[in-house]
Amino acid sequence: MRRAVCPGSFDPATFGHVDIVRRASRLFDEVIVAVGTNVSKNRLFDADERITMMRRACADLSNVSVEGFTGLVTTFCAERDVDAIVKGLRAASDFDYELQMAQMNSSLTGVETVFIPTSPERGFVSSSLVKEVAGFGGDVSSFVPGFVHDLLKERLA
Repeated sequence: MRRAVCPGSFDPATFGHVDIVRRASRLFDEVIVAVGTNVSKNRLFDADERITMMRRACADLSNVSVEGFTGLVTTFCAERDVDAIVKGLRAASDFDYELQMAQMNSSLTGVETVFIPTSPERGFVSSSLVKEVAGFGGDVSSFVPGFVHDLLKERLA
């Protein structure tokens, strides 16, 4: 069985995240969405909320599960016998950073990284931009699932 991990903070979950997970679910037998729960980072949503968000956003994908993690993603992968880390790439600048991380991760445990380019209509969407636009009252409903949009409106009201 080929397993992959899609790690991230998912603060909040966007259609871009879901698109990458959905596409990874077609490439691998099992995909684990690993929601980073680093308590030292300031997040709009806490770890449990972000895990719940991703579970709900990926509920229709039978081979996808969602778990929280702290520490190194390579440790998370090793503990679960995972073959690959899947990362979405929006732009060339993402590649420069992610390549360095992929090489470090491979040298630590031998886990491979698979890059999936974002769909053109999602290439500019990031959680940070979604939060910023929503914080100023902008309409982000086309970038996030409806329930996430509701949560953002509630949290940022």
